[in-house]
Amino acid sequence: MTERRREPGKRTVVLWRHGQTTWNVERRFQGRTDIPLDETGVRQAERAARLLAALRPTAIVSSPLQRAARTADALAAVTGLPVRYDDDLVERHGGAWEGLTAQEIRERYPAERAAWQPPGGETSVQVAKRVCAAIDRALDDLAPDGVLVVASHGAAIRLGMAQFLGLPEDVWDRLGGLSNCCWSVLTEMRKGGWRLAEHNAGTLPEPVLSDDRTDNGA
Repeated sequence: MTERRREPGKRTVVLWRHGQTTWNVERRFQGRTDIPLDETGVRQAERAARLLAALRPTAIVSSPLQRAARTADALAAVTGLPVRYDDDLVERHGGAWEGLTAQEIRERYPAERAAWQPPGGETSVQVAKRVCAAIDRALDDLAPDGVLVVASHGAAIRLGMAQFLGLPEDVWDRLGGLSNCCWSVLTEMRKGGWRLAEHNAGTLPEPVLSDDRTDNGA
């Protein structure tokens, strides 16, 4: 990511995956298909919102797809913050894979699956760039000590986060995925740049101090 000129600070970005849908349970590729949360997903969003409120978020931005928007709404209800929407936070366009189960993708598109490139869909690089750009735009209006919560989707978050952290493309697959309604936390470093502080978290543990120099924000 190209660093923008912002006042130095201690900003925090929370990348929050939406709650469960029926297609998640059925292991169907959702992509940009606008699937709603199921009952479990609504409960997950409400529970996670109560936890994330403890971080005292100052801004919420969301994918407009209803599974992410409904998840963001749960936090808005607790915090009173408005939700802004950015089309660049939508999930990876899955082309011919959308609506297919994992088994169907394996059987019908073995070569494309091996490369993880949906026919007619987006590349990983395309997703990474647009999601990273959306996060960057949202930070433009965030105070130096602000906490931004981004409600989005599994692939979109993983790829956008990798780009945002400046990781080379050949290591992107080393970042594991996010479970439904879990989140990753990025913190701004004093010397510039960003650190992955938590990944695929579903609780808010007490910080543990150690002799690792990364604890002091160096």
